[in-house]
Amino acid sequence: MTHAFNRPIRKAVFPVAGLGSRFLPATKAIAKEMLPVVDKPLIQYAVEEAAEAGITELIFVTGRTKRSIEDHFDKAYELETELEARGKHELLAAARSAVPPGVSCCYVRQSEALGLGHAVLCAEPIVGDEAFAVILADDLIDAQPGALKQMLAAARAHQASVLAVQNVPRDSTASYGIVSTQPLDDRNEQVVGIVEKPAPADAPSTLAVVGRYVLSPRIFEEIRRTPKGKGGEIQLTDAISAMLAHERVIAHRYIGQRYDCGAKLGYLMATVELGSRHPEVGEAFSAYLQQRQG
Repeated sequence: MTHAFNRPIRKAVFPVAGLGSRFLPATKAIAKEMLPVVDKPLIQYAVEEAAEAGITELIFVTGRTKRSIEDHFDKAYELETELEARGKHELLAAARSAVPPGVSCCYVRQSEALGLGHAVLCAEPIVGDEAFAVILADDLIDAQPGALKQMLAAARAHQASVLAVQNVPRDSTASYGIVSTQPLDDRNEQVVGIVEKPAPADAPSTLAVVGRYVLSPRIFEEIRRTPKGKGGEIQLTDAISAMLAHERVIAHRYIGQRYDCGAKLGYLMATVELGSRHPEVGEAFSAYLQQRQG
């Protein structure tokens, strides 16, 4: 057990340095995390989830082509002045809503594409010796309360790092970190092993880690010791595996619907689902979808 979970968790790391090549040419000039689902970019859904969970410090691990993320969370003086002058108060509120109240943003550059583990390590000078969250914006999780809020409750209850997990088809295991576990309670299991992207025949289970983590600061020490793994990258999964020898790690089956917005199909599914519930266009959009089916 680590004492890091005795304190409120206030910091979240957003690794956003990836190229987004699966969405080219759309991502040639903008970050994949800035792709909109209806009227908000993916990264804003992730930030709102973090703020709902009580996170107050957002740490973005960026790359060369990610200026649009910094611009999105910055104050847009010209735009706000213009909207105010025109009396466009609803649009002004929308422009100002990118950063939730009481939340601050900071940015650190990942200079080389060395994997998720390396991206998390880049945030160590800001995170320090605190437990913290990691959110991958590609995974949009539609949940009430949010997935991260559910995980923080599990971290407090079990005084341990927590991984968000869900069952996946066995033929998909090579796309995920896969855990083997022992049961604890309805939603939580103790992780006894974790392996990165195993072939279906080699996977210890079909319980996959998805893009949410609550981690002890011990993870930084383990990442520094971790050699390059799958794809020549420093895998966060490998560092978590090494941490199991020293600390408990919990697999949490969150309640909610995940959309893999790093893939075109998942992105379109999220757009349809959230679009059909949107307060402005949801009713008309749902009617259009029903008309198409008819």
